[in-house]
Amino acid sequence: MTKIRLPVLSDSGNIPKKNERKRLPTWFNIKLPNAKQQKIFNETKTSVKNNRLNTVCEEARCPNIHDCWSSGDATFMVAGKECTRGCKFCAVGTISKPPPLDESEPIHLADAVESMNLKHAVITVVNRDDLEDSGAEHYRKCIQEVNKRQPHLTLELLCSDLAGDLNALANLLNESPLSVFAHNVECVPRLDKKVRDPRASFKQSLSILKEAKRIRPDIITKTSLMVGVGETDDELIEAMSLIRQADVDLITIGQYLAPSKKHLKVDRFPEPYLYDEWSEIAINLGFSGVACGPFVRSSFKAGLLLRKTLNPYNNESLPGAYVRVKGSIKTEQNLLNSRACEVQQ
Repeated sequence: MTKIRLPVLSDSGNIPKKNERKRLPTWFNIKLPNAKQQKIFNETKTSVKNNRLNTVCEEARCPNIHDCWSSGDATFMVAGKECTRGCKFCAVGTISKPPPLDESEPIHLADAVESMNLKHAVITVVNRDDLEDSGAEHYRKCIQEVNKRQPHLTLELLCSDLAGDLNALANLLNESPLSVFAHNVECVPRLDKKVRDPRASFKQSLSILKEAKRIRPDIITKTSLMVGVGETDDELIEAMSLIRQADVDLITIGQYLAPSKKHLKVDRFPEPYLYDEWSEIAINLGFSGVACGPFVRSSFKAGLLLRKTLNPYNNESLPGAYVRVKGSIKTEQNLLNSRACEVQQ
């Protein structure tokens, strides 16, 4: 399998220039897809295009796009391709007044998911602060339409913070067929102002995650942290502890990569062994499942992490990441989802 290094901006020696991006470590590389994988990648891309859908894979310039799409996995982004917020790390475009929601989007989304023969579908959203409910009702319709077509498919929503609106959250989760409700805290609390839009905060994100678990204890909750944005190891561990105290079940930790010179600069590239240590710490803190690694993103192989969490004897592997699980989450709905996963494997 051919390997390539991700591009670096400069190779001019050890003296950094003003605006120069950090060189990537020698171990930071990705594999190119083979012919079979490229064929599946092209089919996935065609399905997304034909159904007029957006994917966070493309909009956020995810480094895993070939790996995921060549496996038939994609994270669909609904409610538009531009966000009403402007976080310093994010490649998704910003717009203050987005166009109206596409009322046909739930149907197009269900068409695409159905055509791709997925085991697990991830739906993510842009922030829609222009809407009274931040888009919650639209997200609910998207989830329901996909579930109506494929009731045995496990569904994951990577949601916004809904502007902290707990009533909108309650309406979204009411009788929802979701297996996983995810919302990313992104960074340690001290770095909120440096990394995130002023309307977002670690505290507000935790309140959404905690309330989601209170409303629907049968749904698995999940979040993600980036490293390389200025945090210390101690701050990272403290953030993990705070997240677990909010009764969050799953956590992912991955390396921040600057989408462009205009975005937040990368502060550090933690060595791979640190991800292994963090994954062990996460399990000791009480998380049911964790995926850590330089290329890990919240939605990367999300179905695999769910299946392993529901079934600790699952022997699927995630190359380039440290994955640990701590027993099954024993709820009636999730045991049903687990059986659905076993049937589809």
